[in-house]
Amino acid sequence: MISRAKKKAVGDKFPLDPIIFTSALVLLLVGLVMVASASVELSSKYYGSSFYLLLKHLIYLFISIFVGLMAIGLPIQFWEKIRLPLLLVGFALLILVLIPGVGREVNGSQRWIPLGFLTIQGSEFLKLFIILYVAGYFAVLKRNRTNELVRFLNPLVVLVTAVCLLMAQPDFGTSLVIISSVMGVFFLAGASIKYFAPLLIVSVAAGTLLVVLEPYRFQRLIVFTNPWEHQYEAGYQLTQALIAFGRGDLFGLGLGNSIQKLFFLPEAHTDFLFSIIAEELGLVGASLVIALFCLMVIRILWIGNTAMTKGLTFHAYVAYGTGLMLGVQAFINLGVNLGVLPTKGLTLPLMSYGGNSLIVSCLLIGILLRVEFECRNHKRRRHAR
Repeated sequence: MISRAKKKAVGDKFPLDPIIFTSALVLLLVGLVMVASASVELSSKYYGSSFYLLLKHLIYLFISIFVGLMAIGLPIQFWEKIRLPLLLVGFALLILVLIPGVGREVNGSQRWIPLGFLTIQGSEFLKLFIILYVAGYFAVLKRNRTNELVRFLNPLVVLVTAVCLLMAQPDFGTSLVIISSVMGVFFLAGASIKYFAPLLIVSVAAGTLLVVLEPYRFQRLIVFTNPWEHQYEAGYQLTQALIAFGRGDLFGLGLGNSIQKLFFLPEAHTDFLFSIIAEELGLVGASLVIALFCLMVIRILWIGNTAMTKGLTFHAYVAYGTGLMLGVQAFINLGVNLGVLPTKGLTLPLMSYGGNSLIVSCLLIGILLRVEFECRNHKRRRHAR
């Protein structure tokens, strides 16, 4: 039988969870290589340098890794204490972006606040802030055993406010990610089905109305069912993405040999990066990316369950919420690329070009690694006693 000292020594060799750390690192590196491949022609044509977008992505990546490492060094109690100020900062950013002259409009959406070289997208940071707030709220309620009906009111008001501000931009994709993640935390926090089911039905009905009442969203819904009928109109992006998958076959055309990135597929380095991965690395490469996301999300949810069994409720809800958030966003992006979901402007976490998305994704991973680290330490302290 291995002694406790030996077990501790083995554990000390891996101060960070190896599964989450390795999965995230591989996704970051594959994303870097694929962004370089997908953006080279675009950079050359519009910026005069083949490596312009790659260099920007590298700068974002260094910032993101630095932020993630800082998050690893901060105790989870720190995030629990500042969850309300962070939520207010998130709401402030969403309000600021709507002010004429402050927010920048791109492709009909006003989501960005320009700050020289960098731009801030408040909706990306709100995804993290609202999960921290909801996790802290339910952790307090679980400790105080508050009435189950009352427990819904406060976070529900926060959720509705966030969605209203997001739809004013508009940003339907981020709204879906936030609603799905928060609802998941509601359910995992032990919400009774008699309260959860009506809330779920109302959320689905509201989402359906938002799609049906907005002509361009309804058109996307119609087009994605048969994009080939609108191949050179609203279905252009999706058909080009599907062509990329067809070209990739089993092993792909080879790194750098994509045809679709040569101005056939719009947003090849951002929202549709996965299509370029499938074209250049084939079914094998695309399947590896999906497997890494699945492995990472399953591990995160397992960590959440472990934290809950040890009585670390805030840790558990943070893990649940962030795991669901990464999983839902990845699922929507992959679904859009594969043509099984209507087109939405969501990046692939940890991989797509985009500074705000990359920073927030690394911040989430850093917090999750800290959650796992504190769970292990909690277990050791208990054994020591």
